[in-house]
Amino acid sequence: MQTEKLYYKDSRMFDFTAVVLDCRETPKGPALILDKTAFFPEGGGQQADTGSLGEAKVLDVQEKAGEILHYCDRALEPGVTLEGHIDSEQRLTRMQNHSGEHVVSGLAHKLYGCENVGFHMGEDFVTIDFDRELSREQLMEIETLANRAVREDLPVLCTFPEPEELKRLEYRSKLELTENVRIVEIPDTDRCACCAPHVKHTGEIGLIKVLDWERHRGGVRLNLACGMLALRDYRVKQENISAISQALSAKRHETAAAVERLLQEQQKTKERIAALSLELARHMAESREETEGNICVFDEVLDEVALRELVNLLMEKCRGIAAAFSGDDERGYRYIMGSRNLDLRSLARELNALIDGRGGGKPRMIQGSASACAGKIAAALERDFG
Repeated sequence: MQTEKLYYKDSRMFDFTAVVLDCRETPKGPALILDKTAFFPEGGGQQADTGSLGEAKVLDVQEKAGEILHYCDRALEPGVTLEGHIDSEQRLTRMQNHSGEHVVSGLAHKLYGCENVGFHMGEDFVTIDFDRELSREQLMEIETLANRAVREDLPVLCTFPEPEELKRLEYRSKLELTENVRIVEIPDTDRCACCAPHVKHTGEIGLIKVLDWERHRGGVRLNLACGMLALRDYRVKQENISAISQALSAKRHETAAAVERLLQEQQKTKERIAALSLELARHMAESREETEGNICVFDEVLDEVALRELVNLLMEKCRGIAAAFSGDDERGYRYIMGSRNLDLRSLARELNALIDGRGGGKPRMIQGSASACAGKIAAALERDFG
């Protein structure tokens, strides 16, 4: 059953009247077929419109075998005439971003010969994959020219060329197309095969902003936001930068430098703490008496490097096992054990069983974690493992 595609006649048609031709039960729920529709079915990287048909909510729209199926939350009788309403904010936002993607992809193709090999329109941004790498400077050039195209308010022309005319046209397309090809053209910017609704002039797109990018399969993947999505993204970032500005007592345009200074200070603090931790480990080792048995110490301050240094120093003061445990009874302990005289790798299973632990390592040193309480651990290390 052929359905008249009103979304091709007017991309801003959000309300319409239609007759239900058929209602089918499907695994996704009732699917309505109408004599005409302004609902765009998913395609060309753009999701389907949602909205309502009479009392029914339209949850998804798909075109299959030439039929446009409107998946709804309830069935409706064939033959009934009803009012259709599209979620206009959703449609307009998607039109802004899809048309913005055409502008960016067209300029990337025109300037650098890039082919758009991947396109996905999400709820927060559009993702585009180009088959060639682009530098930051090149991407910023494309972004600037894209926004100039918006400022010039260029017409966005959507046509179905005749086959002979189509053969003469140069246009972007991921697939080889021969008939019923819809061409979307923006003068001096882009010409591309596309089935989705678009704005009528580039001025409707609003701001076009490249959010971020990365290398991807020999090319570049970039995330883009246009119009209302770009506004939403800017607001979030503005709120974040304001909070950072207040926290660091820095002007907004100086927050990056302020964060860099904070990181440098933090690194110096970490280095100082590490040095003090090593110094504390040496004092702890010096305070221990030499013994023929084992040494077991508990600590909540030393970092892992200092804990290992402590064990190395304590190994010189005992003939058995030098064990250091960091943590507490509630969270558990991480441990390092060393010995000059015992093969700890062969003793690891026995030791772990005594302290409810797990871990291993080399003959002279093992490490791991223990969930037993300090009392049980201390009692276990009083044993003679020689």
